[in-house]
Amino acid sequence: MNKLRVGIVGAGKIFAGSHAPAWLSSPHVEIVAISDTHLPNAEEQANKLGVSRVYRDYKDMLEQETLDVVGVSTPNIYHSEVSIAALERGLHVFCEKPDAVSPEEAQKMADAAKRSGKLLMVMRNNRFTPQAKFLKRYIESGAMGEIYTGRTGWIRRRGIPGRGGWFTTKAMSGGGPLIDLGVHMIDVAIWMMGNPRPVAVSGAAYTKFADAKVQISADSRFGTTQDGGVFDVEDLATGFIRFDNGASLQIEFSWASNVEDDLKFMELRGTKAGCSLKNAELKLITEIEGVLCDISPRFGGSEVRPHASNIHHFIACVLREEEPINTPESGVDMIRILSAIYESAESGREVRLD
Repeated sequence: MNKLRVGIVGAGKIFAGSHAPAWLSSPHVEIVAISDTHLPNAEEQANKLGVSRVYRDYKDMLEQETLDVVGVSTPNIYHSEVSIAALERGLHVFCEKPDAVSPEEAQKMADAAKRSGKLLMVMRNNRFTPQAKFLKRYIESGAMGEIYTGRTGWIRRRGIPGRGGWFTTKAMSGGGPLIDLGVHMIDVAIWMMGNPRPVAVSGAAYTKFADAKVQISADSRFGTTQDGGVFDVEDLATGFIRFDNGASLQIEFSWASNVEDDLKFMELRGTKAGCSLKNAELKLITEIEGVLCDISPRFGGSEVRPHASNIHHFIACVLREEEPINTPESGVDMIRILSAIYESAESGREVRLD
């Protein structure tokens, strides 16, 4: 079988650290060209990966290369532009999260995918952890009953990515930790809850650490810090989501706040059982034979990394071996939620989505 020919747009740290190893670990693809507006990034990655052709302008790459797939790992503001351009040329697209910086741009992406008949998938790597895959099967077995409420978040004590760069510039990123981290955990929680439709949100957002110098989280390595640069996004956001089936979800996301430790968490409460996921530690909270029990599943260390699992799933979908685990339409709903939380934070009022 001929390998899928992949062109990369965006050769920064997220590509180098997560996307490149994922693409290279598949026997079904080959990276044939790399583009980046900062050409040295493209040249560095091309040299490492044995790719012979590099471009400063992705449009030149799309015009001159024979491709099957485009991988998008640019700053957020360009996700929709690049994805739509690739789809309109009849290419499949795998894009780093978030889907887009506005619901309107996310909808344009979904529409372009529908018109082209090609696959558009946005990174949802947290669905591919061993804990998430097990928990999804557990929930679908009916063991948790009706999941009616939950809380989820990702909080850092000091972990601002690229302070002063594109991460902290709203015109480039669309927002702070809510759009950076929230897209991950809100997605997983809603997926676990059976994908109810969001109908209303309320939220609050704060910027209190724009001048913080101390960074202790390993996640602060993303992006490039620029002294004197822009910081016009939140560093903490909280919120509440209501769904059409009566369920609800509390959320909290921060790059910096005075908490004891960094924590990525999800708690779901069902009529038969609950669950608690704190970083990689999963507990099932239930009752067996009249006795309250906390069950701690054990997971081995041989699983493929979640980013690679997600990209391998995308490749399998392109090859028509699997059905997509997420769709462009669900991405539109995600960006609608995030946008409405920002709107609520600014207005101080609940925002309806129905």
